[in-house]
Amino acid sequence: MTALDPPRVTNPAQATFRFGRRGIAEWRAARPPRALWPFLASPGVLWLCAFFVVPFYAVLAMAGGTLDEFATPIPEWNPVAWNGEQILDAFRSVLPGGTNWNPMRRTVVYVVIALALCFVIAYPVAYYVARKAGRNKGLLLLLLLAPFWINYLMRMLAWINLLQTDGYVNDVLDPLPFVDPSEWLSGRSSTLILGLVYGYIPFLLLPLYAALDRIDGRLIEASRDLGIGPFRTFCQVTLPASRQGLLAAGAITALPMFGDYYTQDLLSRSPRTQMLGNQIEDALQQGASKQLGAGLVIVLSTFLTVLMAYYLWSTNRAAQEVR
Repeated sequence: MTALDPPRVTNPAQATFRFGRRGIAEWRAARPPRALWPFLASPGVLWLCAFFVVPFYAVLAMAGGTLDEFATPIPEWNPVAWNGEQILDAFRSVLPGGTNWNPMRRTVVYVVIALALCFVIAYPVAYYVARKAGRNKGLLLLLLLAPFWINYLMRMLAWINLLQTDGYVNDVLDPLPFVDPSEWLSGRSSTLILGLVYGYIPFLLLPLYAALDRIDGRLIEASRDLGIGPFRTFCQVTLPASRQGLLAAGAITALPMFGDYYTQDLLSRSPRTQMLGNQIEDALQQGASKQLGAGLVIVLSTFLTVLMAYYLWSTNRAAQEVR
């Protein structure tokens, strides 16, 4: 701002105090019209209504609907007439002792383990690209984006080729002592977890890179000037400063993992490794079980809403602490 620029006025009270009636008139004239913000937000609102609110209401209508004489599900569009007992049955089925308890338990365990492995693998990579890459940062960032250019299904098919009986993984492990190459695609939980890590780790890398790249380098330099070693600097400065990035990356990665079903279909197809997404898929493909499938969608959405509520609460709390 130079001496020739007009002073910035952020509210009418300030304008009145500094410039009188002329100032308040100029402030109102310079202020964007109120209709501008709803107009700019309308495409996103329409998109959200068309592709989330309406489909989710259809799921609720199916879950609370009825069956005709041929056991065909009929959605009930009137919320007053919804059968809440069917939705409650879906919630009871994922509790201990319920029919879907094991798929729900496996889903949580698989996602937690896969997410932990993603963090262990992705954090050093993102840290190196953000803080240590130097002139090679652009090239390395391009390589991080490369997996998004390849369809997820194609990457899983490549994973299948690597893990099949005569694949490259067994060819490498076969000469090693004390290693017994086995059927990786015969319904093993470890294969499914590695598939989740392989498929979703790109979603974790970019938010982590963005969070680590935004850390002010002067904080790290000040820590070292105070005589704190690199390890303590990382634990006391870098890691806390990247906490919100870790939460955001975890949310972006975990949400699609919880609803995943095609990774299990491609890498296992065993009832021993079925996740809740597979139960939903199987139920929705059967006529009389579509109501149960819709109820399980509501169960999964409720569970994920709780996780997202914690993420939003944590983000809001961190923003208030900064202020």
